[in-house]
Amino acid sequence: MSEHLYKYLRPEAFPTPFCAGCGHGILMNAILRAVDELQLDFNKIVFVSGIGCGAWIPSPHFAADTLHTLHGRPIAYATGVKLFNPDLKVIVISGDGDLAAIGGNHLIHAARRNIELTVICANNSIYGMTGGQVSPTTPKYAKTMTTAKGNPEEPFDLCKLTVACGARYVSRYTVYHIKPLINSIKKAMTTKGFAFVDVVSPCPTQFGRRNKQPTLYEMFNDLKARAIRYETAKGLKKDELTGKIIIGEFNE
Repeated sequence: MSEHLYKYLRPEAFPTPFCAGCGHGILMNAILRAVDELQLDFNKIVFVSGIGCGAWIPSPHFAADTLHTLHGRPIAYATGVKLFNPDLKVIVISGDGDLAAIGGNHLIHAARRNIELTVICANNSIYGMTGGQVSPTTPKYAKTMTTAKGNPEEPFDLCKLTVACGARYVSRYTVYHIKPLINSIKKAMTTKGFAFVDVVSPCPTQFGRRNKQPTLYEMFNDLKARAIRYETAKGLKKDELTGKIIIGEFNE
């Protein structure tokens, strides 16, 4: 992390709680770079998170107002903050299990109501902090602690879901695609309405070791190999998109 970004961090921010190879540290850096490049007033931002690995990104790291809330409820808390003080920029940062499972209804209704929130999903396709259970975004056939023989269910496409619910800005990038990710977060932070960024982040500890990708190098090569631009994906058939990670901006 660049030295000039340290001003956004609390003294107790180091060492981070993330496992070796976790992509959430890269995402944390991308968020702070977006804030810095936009020259946002850190004193007028409230970061809200739930429970899970992704929820540790803003709290206890960011030297700003942070709410570390109940599991699955960060969007509900964030809605209350925004309604009470509309002048604040309210940013939700949490994981796929937190936002799409127990918090799924909050996600779809906040998008439907077009509440001016920026929601960033640290999506590692698994419940990383609580032992590696299957999540709503776990790929089909992937192994987790609760799907030892492979996940039998199709995963949620959170971008298609939030677009269908009326979100003003929707995108997906991986932590491998760092420059487009930073630019996308900047767009989300300046959107007048509900904005959602799905960030695919590797979890070597819980996901990788169960799915023959035990090292970060292997997981990053996989992200690179499977990523496909949204514009390209529109011209392909469903079976041609199997296993691909569609990246880009989803709003037409």
